[in-house]
Amino acid sequence: MTGISCAGNSWSMIQLKTYAFLDSLQPQLSSHIGTTCRGFLPVPNEASLFVEIAPGIAINQVMDVALKETKVRPAMLIVERAFGLLEVHHKDQGEVLQAGQAILRSLEQEEKNRQRPKIVTDQVIRSIEPDHAILLNKIRYGSMILPGQSLFILETEPAGYAAFAANEAEKNANITLVEVRPFGAFGRLYMSGSESEIDSARDAARNALLNLSGIEVGMKK
Repeated sequence: MTGISCAGNSWSMIQLKTYAFLDSLQPQLSSHIGTTCRGFLPVPNEASLFVEIAPGIAINQVMDVALKETKVRPAMLIVERAFGLLEVHHKDQGEVLQAGQAILRSLEQEEKNRQRPKIVTDQVIRSIEPDHAILLNKIRYGSMILPGQSLFILETEPAGYAAFAANEAEKNANITLVEVRPFGAFGRLYMSGSESEIDSARDAARNALLNLSGIEVGMKK
C-alpha cells in the first residue's frame, strides 16, 4: 500500500499525534461518545481506537483505510485545519488492532512514532461550590456535578489522549464523568465524585498517560 499523501507531499508531512487503543470502553465514556458523536454509537466493553494526526484534513484518508480493511465502525470524525481526530470501535479487539495496523502502514509509521502525551493541567477542587457546579453543568455533555463533590480537571496534549485518560480513570474509580473533549489544541477531562474516589481517578489517569511511550515534542506556549 502506498503512503497517504497530503497536498502533493508524502506521508512524511503527516504527524502522528495520538494513537491510543482502549481495550474496553467503560459505560460512561461509551455513553458520552454516543451523546456527542455523529457516527455509529459504541456500547460498553467494545474496543476502541483514537487516532489524531496533523494536518487535520488527512484524517479522511485515515478513516478510508480503516474502513476498507476491517469491520470497525466510526463514531467520531473531527476535521480541523491543524488537527484531525478519528475514533473507531468494534466488539472484537482484533478488528480494532488490525485497523490500527492498517492506519500505521498507510502512514508508514509505527506506534512508537506517536507523540507522547503531556499533562498540561492536573488539578482537584475539593467540595465544589453550588454556583461553580451550576456553571459547569451548563457546558457538560456527561452527568451533572453536584455541590460538595470534588472535581478533577485534566488537560492533555495532544488532545486525543483525554479519552484514554477518561477510560482508565473510570476503570479504576467510582466517579462521574462530567465532560471529555478529545479534540482541539488540548484535550480536557472533567470528573466528579468523593474525595477518595477522585484521588484514585486522578492517579489512574496520570499513571496511564505517563506510562505511554512515544516521541517527546515540545509543548506549545
